[in-house]
Amino acid sequence: MTRALSRVTAGSLACIGLLLVLGCAKKPEPPSVIDQGRSVARVFETAHPYSKRMIDSTDLARLFEQHHVSAADSGAIIDFYQRRDMLYAWIVGDSLTASAESFIDLANGGEGVAPTDTGTASRLTAIHDSAHALAERGVACASCLADLELELTAEFYRFADRRYNGYLSRDMRDLNWFIPHGKKDLTKLLDSLAVGQLDLSAYEPMHPQYQLLKAAIGRYQLLRGDAWPALALPAGKKKLVAGDSNAVIGEIGNRLRRLGDLDSATVGDRLDSAFVVGVKRFQDRHGLQPDGVIGAGFLRAVNVTPEARLRTMAINIERLRWVPEQQPPDLILVNIPEFRLHVFEGDSQVMQMAVVVGARATHTVVFSDTLSTVVFSPSWTVPASITRNEILPAIRRDPDYLRKHNMVIIGGSKTLPVVRQNPGPDNSLGRVKFLFPNSYDIYMHDTPAKSLFSADQRAFSHGCIRVSEPQKLAEFLLADDSTWTTDRIESAMASGREQPVPLKHKRPVQIVYFTAWVDAQGRVNFRDDVYGHDA
Repeated sequence: MTRALSRVTAGSLACIGLLLVLGCAKKPEPPSVIDQGRSVARVFETAHPYSKRMIDSTDLARLFEQHHVSAADSGAIIDFYQRRDMLYAWIVGDSLTASAESFIDLANGGEGVAPTDTGTASRLTAIHDSAHALAERGVACASCLADLELELTAEFYRFADRRYNGYLSRDMRDLNWFIPHGKKDLTKLLDSLAVGQLDLSAYEPMHPQYQLLKAAIGRYQLLRGDAWPALALPAGKKKLVAGDSNAVIGEIGNRLRRLGDLDSATVGDRLDSAFVVGVKRFQDRHGLQPDGVIGAGFLRAVNVTPEARLRTMAINIERLRWVPEQQPPDLILVNIPEFRLHVFEGDSQVMQMAVVVGARATHTVVFSDTLSTVVFSPSWTVPASITRNEILPAIRRDPDYLRKHNMVIIGGSKTLPVVRQNPGPDNSLGRVKFLFPNSYDIYMHDTPAKSLFSADQRAFSHGCIRVSEPQKLAEFLLADDSTWTTDRIESAMASGREQPVPLKHKRPVQIVYFTAWVDAQGRVNFRDDVYGHDA
């Protein structure tokens, strides 16, 4: 199958795949740039025959000495001016160019949210004020202008690296994020910006989710500053159901209408059928059971302020800068905070299912790999940490524990044995597992603990990913092998004999972490920050 992720069919998150996957189209090239800065006056349509100002080695040395400029940026700055025959880019005569003004505006909040780097924004504002003060005095201080010119270029690299390559104040591995992070070449962007070509779309993440989230931010900004008091259930009530009446229902209705979940122009104090539809919409896009019942979980979500939601969206816009520009076809994607697995074929989602992910203390990490093998009736070699912390204490309590759980010791030492659980209906991996060999020892598997899939929050495992419909996934992965019929798969899952089956068509897998996205119906979705990574 040729499966490039690009859009998703309907569903509450029919489009978390868009977060990473919608980016397979070829990225447009930025417009080709200036004739090396030789026609600055003409480009900015000035009628005044300004003398050409030029940067020299003394100016550059002063910049590198007085300001913190990384080695990579200093080389890029020198290269930029050499391409321009050392001509100024941001100052014509004694004044800032229109391009400089536009760049400063962009750095002060071009995303519809707070500036990516408030330090750069404040420094650029200071440069702007200094340049205007010099122009008002009418005193052409050559070294002052050179400093302002070079400071603007240095700030460009700080700004653009964080805006278009992504910003983290700590190692991404601290967030258990191991998807490779590509870097953009900022050379053409700088050349374009310096001559007033401000279409920056080619440098932003190309996934439609990026633009969709930016639009959603615009909508939520309209609610910023509005009164958003905490709403509570009436005294003595644990929930409100269809047909109930109470003043708080009217307040909830007004809030749902402002958030776009309730269409009714007039909202009363009764939870009628139209109102229930709005409650279900809100529940669905917040990962709650869409039962139309107003309970504690619903109120907790509806009480989150627009300011907090804006911060969550801004954080996920940042995550979109970390993901690769080109996504592999045939992707299987798991979004940890959503507790769902998505399978894509061609340009649409063909399957999705609930999953259980690692508990907070045993995180499922963010990484990409290749699913290569299906194993029917798997055995389970218990990880040493589980043996030490769980199996050995259980054996001390009950010497017959291993036999009762179909386990045997296959090696190790007396203090830390190697324990294996044989195939069977009670095996912790269930009746099938899906391997994508990786250094994190994470894979997907069935589970006998089916009840966990009914919970809204499903972070229970030791790090591996439990899937709710393992047979359905196995049938899909083996669909291109006619010998693996449904009957044969069912038989292999129940055989009690471990059987690995290499896939003819291996599939890329991405485990991701997004707490906000826009679905195929245009609704912004939010999920809890289960591992605290947003913070």
